[in-house]
Amino acid sequence: MRHVSNGASAVAVILFTCVSVHAQTPSARPDAETIYDVAATEPLPTLDLAAAFQQPAGPPPTPRHTGIKAMAKELVTDVKLLPSKENLMWAIIGGGLALAVHPADDNVNRALVGNTTAENFFKPGQVLGSLATLMGTSVAVYATGRIRDQPRVSHVGMDLIRSLAIAEGLTQTLKYTTRRERPDGSGATSFPSGHAADTFAFATAMERHLGWRFAVPAYVLASYVAISRLPANRHWLSDTVVGAAVGIIAGRTVTTPDRDKYPIAIVPLTGGVGVFYVRRQGGPSESRSRDQ
Repeated sequence: MRHVSNGASAVAVILFTCVSVHAQTPSARPDAETIYDVAATEPLPTLDLAAAFQQPAGPPPTPRHTGIKAMAKELVTDVKLLPSKENLMWAIIGGGLALAVHPADDNVNRALVGNTTAENFFKPGQVLGSLATLMGTSVAVYATGRIRDQPRVSHVGMDLIRSLAIAEGLTQTLKYTTRRERPDGSGATSFPSGHAADTFAFATAMERHLGWRFAVPAYVLASYVAISRLPANRHWLSDTVVGAAVGIIAGRTVTTPDRDKYPIAIVPLTGGVGVFYVRRQGGPSESRSRDQ
C-alpha cells in the first residue's frame, strides 16, 4: 500500500510543484505587471469532475507550421501546461482507482500468471504497446503529412509524438521516484506501467483529432495492452491503472484546443519567485508560434 499511495501522491507532486510567492508592493515589481495581464480580481476556477470527462468540442486547430522547430517549441509549452485543474482531476482519479484495486494486486497476478490461455491471448500486447511501435507509427503519420504537404495529417502525427514524449517523461519520473518492485522481481521500475501510459496517450490524441468512432478501437487496444502486462508478470494491476491516467493526462494536455488561453507564468522576483495565472486576449491562433 505504501508504494501505491506514494506513487499516487507523486503524480500530483510532479504536476503541481509548490512555489513560495513573496508579497511585493506595486513599485517593487513593475516588469511583472507590465508584461503580464494578471486577472488578480478574478477567482481561479474550481475543480469540476464533469470537465474531466466531457467530449472535446472538435479537434485542435491545425497550426500553420508543423515542422521540427515548431514541434520542439510546442513540446516545451506542453510541459508548462501540465499543471492544470483537469490534469489534477485525472491524477486524483487515477490515484484513487489505484488505491481501490491495490488490495487485489496479488490475487489478480496469481490468477493470470501461468495461465497459458491468458498468456497466449495477451502476448501480442508486448509488441503492440511498446514505445518503438507507437513512436514508429506516429513518425510515419507525421512524415506522410509532411511529404504530401497535408498539414492536418502532419498535425495528428506531431501531436501523437508529443503525447508519447510527455507520457514517457511522466512515467520515467514516477518510476524512479516511487521505486516499486516488479512482480517478477526484475527491477524497481514497476509503477506505473509505461505500456499503459503510452497506449492511452496515443488513444487520447487520436480521440481528440478523429472523434470517438475512431478512438474506441484505440482505447480498446490501449486497455488490451495494459492488461497484457499482468499475465507477463511485469506489472501489478494498480500500475496499469495509474499508467492509463498518466497517458490520458499527456494526450489531453497536448491536444487542448485553448491551450494558450490560460497559461501559468513563473516570474523571478526580488527575494523569490512569483507564480502568475495569466489571461491572454485572443485565441490560440493569435498566440501560437509561426516558425518552421
